Amino acid sequence: MRALTWHGTNDVRVDTHPDPEIINPRDTIIKITSTAICGSDLHLYDGVIPGMKSGDILGHEFMGEVVETGPKSTLKKGQRVVVPFTISCGQCFFCQQQQYSACDNSNPVEKQDASEMLYGHPMSGIFGYSHLTGGYAGGQAEYVRVPFSDVGPIVVPDHLTDDQVLFLSDILPTGWMAADNAEIQPGDTVAVWGAGPVGLFAVQSAVLMGAAQVICIDHHPHRLELAQKFGAKIINFEETHVREALMEMTGGIGPDAVIDAVGMEAHGFTPDNVLDVVKQKIAPGADRGHALRQAILAVRKGGRVSVPGVYGGMLDKWPLGAMMEKGITIKTGQTHVQKYIKDLLRRIEEGEIDTTFLISHHLSLEDAPTGYRNFHDKQNEWTKVVLRPDMAKGA
Repeated sequence: MRALTWHGTNDVRVDTHPDPEIINPRDTIIKITSTAICGSDLHLYDGVIPGMKSGDILGHEFMGEVVETGPKSTLKKGQRVVVPFTISCGQCFFCQQQQYSACDNSNPVEKQDASEMLYGHPMSGIFGYSHLTGGYAGGQAEYVRVPFSDVGPIVVPDHLTDDQVLFLSDILPTGWMAADNAEIQPGDTVAVWGAGPVGLFAVQSAVLMGAAQVICIDHHPHRLELAQKFGAKIINFEETHVREALMEMTGGIGPDAVIDAVGMEAHGFTPDNVLDVVKQKIAPGADRGHALRQAILAVRKGGRVSVPGVYGGMLDKWPLGAMMEKGITIKTGQTHVQKYIKDLLRRIEEGEIDTTFLISHHLSLEDAPTGYRNFHDKQNEWTKVVLRPDMAKGA
């Protein structure tokens, strides 16, 4: 089969690989119909996530048709399914608590030592990501093996298009959980850093959850325009002092809740970020946390901080004093996709949530390297790239 593979910083290629096979009874094989490039994939593209190996197949946002099942899979050949990016057994202590992204059994034992040493506990499995998360082959390919297929994939009805449901695999539930973790109350003001795919879905989710005022912060004009379509007010951080603007927009109190949808590759020319950029260039595992620092300083006393943005290593200049003295609450984590996916599918079917506004480009799998380069370099115009293995190259 053909698959997009990682070969180093800013180097992805479409190679030929053996077709995946059933290994365990709960496995299924999916023929990919649509797969997307995620902002998290750009962290791999930039080489800032540890634990990658040359030749790894990328992609953790995908859907397709069931073509083969193991004897204990509950899926049937021919079904259309969306697959959560987190791999979960459904039976361990954490899965039973609906903390699916903390699954204890999906990261193979031989892969757990590195993440246990780095984070204190082994991480769960994730498709198409670092070997810290199991080194599973991803879905930017013609076919993929899906472990624990009786727990993760959700069958989608034929009247919904791939574009309507594909983002149930990651960014829609991630944006929703970000708003859920912000514990939004009716009448709240919520500030969202980052108008990327997760940030825009966090904006949409915060509005649906009853926030009276949602403020989106970014520097890409088109992405800020997309946030405005959901009723958000906007701040361009290249033109406006963010914290002063937020204080003015909240009567001098600060937002009730803030969401950092930027993560480990924050932009800007502030002194802390310039230092972080240098450290990230010379020290793998260093994070750039300017957006998170700004969010913690901006949130009101007693406020809530939600962090869906990805961080993978160590961060200094952490405003611990502000956390303690202001009595704020922080929630973060990889998304418990299986907890949210059925409800979000219902909301899509009923027309409450639209996901298609985000897609700027459809490309063939063979054109994926072009998609990565432009999604990375032209973020104002390339808001989301969907790859279709059945499309002809250059179509």
